[in-house]
Amino acid sequence: MNFESLGIKLLGEVPQGLPPLRIPGIDLSDLNELMPLALACFALGAVETSAIGRMFAEKHHERFDSNQELLGLAAGNFAAGLGQAFPVSGGMSQSLVNESSGAKTSLSGLIASVVILIVSVFLSGSLRNLPQPVLAAIVLLAVSGLFKLSELRHLWRADRAEFVVAMAALLGVLGAGLLQGVLIGAIISLVQLLRRAAHPHVAFLGQIPGTNRFSDLERHPDNITHPAVLIFRAEASVLYFNVEHVRDTVLGRLRKETTPPELVVCDLSTSPHVDLHGAKVLGALADEVSSTGIRFQVVEARSTVRDRLRGEGLDERFGGIDRFRTVAQVIEDFGNQQGEIRSKAVG
Repeated sequence: MNFESLGIKLLGEVPQGLPPLRIPGIDLSDLNELMPLALACFALGAVETSAIGRMFAEKHHERFDSNQELLGLAAGNFAAGLGQAFPVSGGMSQSLVNESSGAKTSLSGLIASVVILIVSVFLSGSLRNLPQPVLAAIVLLAVSGLFKLSELRHLWRADRAEFVVAMAALLGVLGAGLLQGVLIGAIISLVQLLRRAAHPHVAFLGQIPGTNRFSDLERHPDNITHPAVLIFRAEASVLYFNVEHVRDTVLGRLRKETTPPELVVCDLSTSPHVDLHGAKVLGALADEVSSTGIRFQVVEARSTVRDRLRGEGLDERFGGIDRFRTVAQVIEDFGNQQGEIRSKAVG
């Protein structure tokens, strides 16, 4: 029909046959140029595959196995390297077209591969006059079902940070392309994750009335506070990039107290990991608190955290580190000691 003369772009000549399988010739001098590009391809491929995989898993009530997907990507890219092909990943538009055609299992991918193999070897010449707008229409029709305004409204109400990521990814795809948009969304998500990790919530605790349990005073102002005792809990692992925030928050709270406490209790029950720098800064915090005449006690640390703190020689500075004492027991022991001191003073 001579579409090309009408200004309609055609697919054009498609090479026939398969490339020879061989190991690419790479010198050590090439690695400096290849490694950044290879890492970028891996990051983009992993992100796109994970995004489309999780979407389909949620839609069909299945479990997404990231390890299995990455293993499949590794095998595919190894084969692509032997055939001098482009890097491969889970394709969003291709997967949507596949599903909209009625595909239910991974057998559809095998059948599609066989068809592509036959076309590449025997029928590639018949694709020359295929109009590119036809391919674009197939992709656009499949991808249009991805956009759901109701989901954006839900994100706006439920989590503004997630809404920012979604909008940044959407605008990035429209303005710079699919892979660049996904990468923009992934980078913003990573920045938000690092920001939250660097500024964990430090809860100051009070006793829940009628129980031996303690919770955040900010959320439950009716909790009972014990005189002369300050209890805090870092609700994250204590690591080199957030331990300064924990220390500054505790010291700031101590400076605000009109009557300085006599005991500071550090509850580590919600800190599954403490690294070397975190342990050292916690030790420095204990020294700074103790220098003002205030006792410092660590309780409810997990086994690996206890091993770390003991390995750094912090047992004595933390008032003894064991797995038996709870916040309630420390408060009870402190109250008994205060009662004995008052009794002796009266006597």
